[in-house]
Amino acid sequence: MARAEEIFVGLDIGSFKITCVVGKTDETGELNIIGVGTSFNTGVRKGIVSEIEETVSGVSESMEMAERMAGIQLDNATINVNGAHISSINSKGVVAVARANQEVTYEDTIRVDEAAQAVQIPSNKEILHVIPRIYSVDGQEGVKDPVGMTGVRLEGEVQIIAVSEPAVKNLKKCVSQAGIVIDDMIVSPLATSKAVVGKREKELGCVVIDIGSSTTGMIVYEDEKPLYTTVLPVGSSHITNDIAIGLRTSIDVAEKVKLKFGTSLAASVQEREKVDLSEIDMNEEGIIPRKHVAEIIEARLHEIFNMVKLELRKIKRDGQLPAGAILTGGGAKLEDIDAVAKDVLKLPCVIGKPHNLKGMVDKIYDPRFSCAVGLMLYQLEENERVGGSKQVGEALTKIRRVFKTFLP
Repeated sequence: MARAEEIFVGLDIGSFKITCVVGKTDETGELNIIGVGTSFNTGVRKGIVSEIEETVSGVSESMEMAERMAGIQLDNATINVNGAHISSINSKGVVAVARANQEVTYEDTIRVDEAAQAVQIPSNKEILHVIPRIYSVDGQEGVKDPVGMTGVRLEGEVQIIAVSEPAVKNLKKCVSQAGIVIDDMIVSPLATSKAVVGKREKELGCVVIDIGSSTTGMIVYEDEKPLYTTVLPVGSSHITNDIAIGLRTSIDVAEKVKLKFGTSLAASVQEREKVDLSEIDMNEEGIIPRKHVAEIIEARLHEIFNMVKLELRKIKRDGQLPAGAILTGGGAKLEDIDAVAKDVLKLPCVIGKPHNLKGMVDKIYDPRFSCAVGLMLYQLEENERVGGSKQVGEALTKIRRVFKTFLP
């Protein structure tokens, strides 16, 4: 359990906004949300830093807002890595069980995970995550935790997530120049799923679809572990661009039209419903059918979900995930988007929001905050894991000291 009064910060550096969420553990180890900060960002394009100064400014602004709300100074954060450069591969490794009594130990699992990492990746990429998936002991498949089992041959499968090395270096530089120490780096789909997916959904099999401004991240879970991770170079800003072209108006007006009048199902809009552009911007004129706006939105969403469907087909999970699709991210706030996803993906679909939290939950109970909350939760879990290991080590040391007192 985490120590009381520990602070955890999740910093989601997106293409449209930068979001900072701050949590503090209480005496029971539960996490309370105590601060939230959001700033607009023009320094990131499709998840990758394109302007360092703009990104540094956005990071500083969001952190300062969160600091003022939380009433404490923030120096550390767990950040996300995003962009179409993210790729995943499942790899297997095999080792012989080391002990003479043929009992599998934790050290054996570490060795087999390391053996599974022996894969070639492009020279401009680096491995960011190695996630153990499933094990096999002497041909017995589907073993989640082989420690304590008896066997001669241990086989393990891991998911390796690789990212662009230059993209990560530029991201680190921006955060460092903002005066923030990076605790950890997590790919966006992995972080987002931490905030919106439960254990049962992961076990049954589901896909988390994080629709951001210029990217759509997706991660597929099966048997509680990630099966496939990727990021598509298309997002909700493409819908705004389509509306701007379709209505022959500016991007700013198109964004307001999308947020105020946008819906994902054209069939749900009546012919008589109109949108007066002069009400949105006095420099604009013209009255257009709301149904036309809905048709533009629906067409682009069909494209995005068909891209997701193709990715699921690659891993033979198209229409084969019992727990369905969980939609999150800012783009998931579009009205009836779950109905469009359900129709295209042929899966049950729900909107995912951060849940099971305390404190200022009203401020973060929104799909936009899923990634930032997930980053914070990952750091909390890592601290608990390291803390638990440290406590076990200290206990073993004490036991050895006691035994030494009885030795001659």
